Amino acid sequence: MRSPLFPEEEFPRASDYEARAASDRQLARRHELRPIHVVLFFATLLTTTTAGTLQAGADPFSDPRLLIRGLPFSATLMGILLVHEMGHYIVSRLHGVEATPPYFIPGPPFLIGTFGAFIRMRTPTNRRALFDVGAAGPWAGFLVALPAVAYGLTLSDVQPLAATNEGLLLGESLVFQLLSRLAIGVSPSEATIVLHPIALAGWFGLFVTFLNLLPVGQLDGGHVVYALLGRRHRLIARLALASIMALALMGWSGWIMWAVLVTLIGLDHPPTIDDTPLDGRRRLGAWLTIGLFCVTFMPVPLQVV
Repeated sequence: MRSPLFPEEEFPRASDYEARAASDRQLARRHELRPIHVVLFFATLLTTTTAGTLQAGADPFSDPRLLIRGLPFSATLMGILLVHEMGHYIVSRLHGVEATPPYFIPGPPFLIGTFGAFIRMRTPTNRRALFDVGAAGPWAGFLVALPAVAYGLTLSDVQPLAATNEGLLLGESLVFQLLSRLAIGVSPSEATIVLHPIALAGWFGLFVTFLNLLPVGQLDGGHVVYALLGRRHRLIARLALASIMALALMGWSGWIMWAVLVTLIGLDHPPTIDDTPLDGRRRLGAWLTIGLFCVTFMPVPLQVV
């Protein structure tokens, strides 16, 4: 029998409580450190250490004890990646944005041994939180990469500039040129600098910083530019893609892969529910973050000769 004063549909059903409880448990699990995070971290530590050992001219496959020689590179690189992602994670939590701990991606144990790291999170509902979360990672990682490069350069081998260089040539960002001048008194264009593993890991940290700050889709740069310009981000993203294609034709072929990748993940940034523009302090921070992209940018990051 139904009461006319208390219709049946006004009373929560047991299944409603169960569904809500299950949803709350799922949200809580997203914030927890799970076994997969730990496994991926140590797997990536192993592949990056193996890569660092091979860079040092040792063979860890014949004698695993030699892996210790790869730790200066792997510890520095893993530290930069971890701080970058934790910058996103911590600021996400401060804004109440759902986010996971970092997932590290191990790669073949050659060159650097990793494809980086990422966190999964919901898009913040307002442009203020979007900027804070998007900018936190690159700045945090940069502030670790900067002293790593500076200190590593002091340990690097500086040789007279050879008429011809063979091997892997690394690009020179404005900030790397400045650090080179300050740390060892010469710029990369004036000498052949054989980077110490710590400096090499720091260089890759700068590389990761500017790649993440490309102003497309939901990359960190996409977050920052959308937070600053709102829907006008669509134009900036398309100009960025055109620039990437031009760079691919003129220099580094790796830009082709990035053009395909950013197209697949989407050029456009999803809109925020609250479209209130940034305050003056955050606008300044957004322009400084764009400046960070400019000083770490390298048209031709890697070149094999």
